[in-house]
Amino acid sequence: MTSTDVRPLRGAVAAALRTIDANLTEFGAGYPGDTTVGQRYRPRGANVGWTTSFWPGMVWLAYELTGDETYRRQAEAHVAGFAGRIHGRVDIDTHDLGFLYTLSCVVPWRHTGDETARAAALAAADHLLTRVLEPAGIIQAWGDLDNAGQRGRTIIDSLMNTPLLFWATRVTGDVRYADAARRHAEQLRLHILRPDGTTFHTFYWDAVTGAPLRGETEQGSADDSCWARGQAWGIYGFTLNYRHTGDPALLDAARRCADRFLSRLPADHVPYWDLVFGDGSGEERDSSAAAIAFGGLHELAAALGDESYAAAADRILASLIAAYGAGADSNALLRHGVYDKPKGVGVDEGTLWGDYFYLEALTRATRPGWTAPWLNEEH
Repeated sequence: MTSTDVRPLRGAVAAALRTIDANLTEFGAGYPGDTTVGQRYRPRGANVGWTTSFWPGMVWLAYELTGDETYRRQAEAHVAGFAGRIHGRVDIDTHDLGFLYTLSCVVPWRHTGDETARAAALAAADHLLTRVLEPAGIIQAWGDLDNAGQRGRTIIDSLMNTPLLFWATRVTGDVRYADAARRHAEQLRLHILRPDGTTFHTFYWDAVTGAPLRGETEQGSADDSCWARGQAWGIYGFTLNYRHTGDPALLDAARRCADRFLSRLPADHVPYWDLVFGDGSGEERDSSAAAIAFGGLHELAAALGDESYAAAADRILASLIAAYGAGADSNALLRHGVYDKPKGVGVDEGTLWGDYFYLEALTRATRPGWTAPWLNEEH
């Protein structure tokens, strides 16, 4: 971002750290819920669900931003719980093991060489391999593999879960992990990405024959609309998979997702929860989609050598800082997110992933040369 943006960036970082400090007092080694309720996170209790790692992920980012060892100790304290979760097989029938174990275990292993964290992350990668369905070559999103309603289904979020598999190949030399991730990303490029550059939220393959079947939505406005957060996952996820594979087709997929996403942004650069909606629709924004897109657009700009994508990302972040930061009445970092509008869940609330990717955006913007945890590079 330009020098004129330094003061608001610093203010946003300071505000985010104050919120994290308060939440460390409230949640400590526990976990906030997926979203705020009435603009405040409530304690979740057990380490279950797909979002818990975003909390230690934020604490690790606070450590990277400040070098304060208190944050490092607080973040490290989560390793044992995530190790217990994977080894005890607690709520692990999900592709979101990539989200969960990249932030909770790969990050601390990189920072401290924690062997417990490394072993837990590799165990999660091993379990993720059990979710690969042949001959479709995709990683099933949710549920028991014998569940007829879920069998053969994946979702666009999965592009952010494959980095765990690429990491596992890097540290073990076993190519099975990367091969599964590469094949999965290619199937999504071919089928979850539509010809016009929009994306399906979810797609089904015949688990026996491998034939592609149909695209649907779970959280978008309609099967043929374009769920904003899914499109943001597509920008970031296809770019990351390109970075791991060098496959130019994946880079082109990311560019197409980005172009469509940017073409549908309203005047303040923060999307409505589905890209079918625009200014005057009366629908809610999804600030988390904007925060996710920021990282993807910057990675895409670097990969293409096209700074116009970085400039678009910076406009998004400037708008988030100016108008979407949570106030004193909230313990979120970012307001106006949407989890699942069709089901009425987390509508116009803070979201744990939105907060994480917002803090990731602030870290990227204020630490030149910073490397995202989804890449196989040291910080």
